[in-house]
Amino acid sequence: MGALMSLCEENHGRLLRLAPGLRDAAGRLTSRRSGGVDLHLEVEEQAPYTTQLRLTHVFHLPGSTDPRPEPNARLRVYHDARQVEVLDLRQSVLPLRGGYQHPALADKWQANLFLAKWLTFCLRQGHCFQHREVSVPPLGFVESTPFCT
Repeated sequence: MGALMSLCEENHGRLLRLAPGLRDAAGRLTSRRSGGVDLHLEVEEQAPYTTQLRLTHVFHLPGSTDPRPEPNARLRVYHDARQVEVLDLRQSVLPLRGGYQHPALADKWQANLFLAKWLTFCLRQGHCFQHREVSVPPLGFVESTPFCT
């Protein structure tokens, strides 16, 4: 259990390097890298000590009109505890079960390990979200572009 908590703490650090202004972010943010796949972050809920968000790459497959989110993760960030919890992870590489019956702890470990590797990959690709308002579309989402130093 201690190793899982350490991994969740390490993922918190990775996520904050990816999105340094996360605690104050709102709406949808997109990180674009030349020659790469866009990375999307949508803040679903901000509370005093937590942020709930969705993080995903979106692929546009040839011959399909439907974009495919892969992986697609719903995360809860605990700012005071400096932890990230994987609420839901949908991807086609790692088979995971839902629910909290045995061996849910093993599944939580796998999901968080996957998140660690994915966040590290995104950072190495140069992705970064820094909240900077560009426009306010009709749905009330704030579109932002990344800028990091």
